[in-house]
Amino acid sequence: MVGTAIAAASFMVHPASGQPPDRGSARIELGRKLFFDPRLSKDSTVSCASCHKPEFAFADNVALSPGVGGAVGTRNTPTVMNTSARTSMFWDGRAETLEDQAIFPIENPLEMALPIAEALERINGDREYREQFQLAYDGPATARTLGRALAAYQKTLNTLDTPYDRYILGDDAAISEAAKRGRLLFIGKGKCAECHSGEDFTSDRFRNIGLYDEKTLTDRGRGLITGNADEHGQFKIPSLRNIAMTAPYMHNGMFETLREVIGYYNEPDKVVPHSVGRDATMNSPLGLSEAEMDDIEAFLLTLTDDRFSDAAAGDQQTAIGAVPR
Repeated sequence: MVGTAIAAASFMVHPASGQPPDRGSARIELGRKLFFDPRLSKDSTVSCASCHKPEFAFADNVALSPGVGGAVGTRNTPTVMNTSARTSMFWDGRAETLEDQAIFPIENPLEMALPIAEALERINGDREYREQFQLAYDGPATARTLGRALAAYQKTLNTLDTPYDRYILGDDAAISEAAKRGRLLFIGKGKCAECHSGEDFTSDRFRNIGLYDEKTLTDRGRGLITGNADEHGQFKIPSLRNIAMTAPYMHNGMFETLREVIGYYNEPDKVVPHSVGRDATMNSPLGLSEAEMDDIEAFLLTLTDDRFSDAAAGDQQTAIGAVPR
């Protein structure tokens, strides 16, 4: 069924034939199994992969993802790819590590709605899981080892096989002339690199980009966590790797296309005329022409990993593989 996994084998670890798995591989394989297991939800209908869909670069293709019983979340599902180097998790940064983050959705009543104690009872009541946890962590599942196993799998979901990466390594033909112009605009006139920097195109900071007006856009983001009014409306700067695969965009999924996002940054007042606390770097329009916005979009498309290239081009069926079990 579409919406379950893309090129599943490329995200799996296979120990050498006839050899027992090493501790690291055992933890990764255990985490992969847990990630796709709906038994970690209250009614056994929702898994981590229900919202972090592999064929959409482990994000979702709706603004707000449904959870157990049709409950709907309050923020857009971010990708869990290229998160191994992140310094905080969630749009508001409430978890400091992947290991901490993994537990939150299981207990969240709008997502998987299963108390961790019940989740552990289910896991430890399963013979195969008991054996896998014993092999991976020398004992039964605990909240700590559950989080560690899920994080071990997610840390394997890094991607560096993109046209952009080949271009940076010296292949001038890897990206189009439009994308090359877009890269220079991304760094310069577009000011994109002020936030989206580094190998994963994120500074790992929090910014208020103007999607907060205390009227219709009322999510306080980072400010809810810190209690600091100066941080109201701030959200984590996401990685741009595989950005073509993770629409809709922003913490609330309010933009359906990359072009809408670029247009917003070009003239934010046209979209949210009375934002509160918007970053001062966005006080003036960028003055990008239509052609320049086209070029920036062309550059962003080069950040798509090769395993998603067919889907990015519209042939998603080609990119989808079997569901990991």
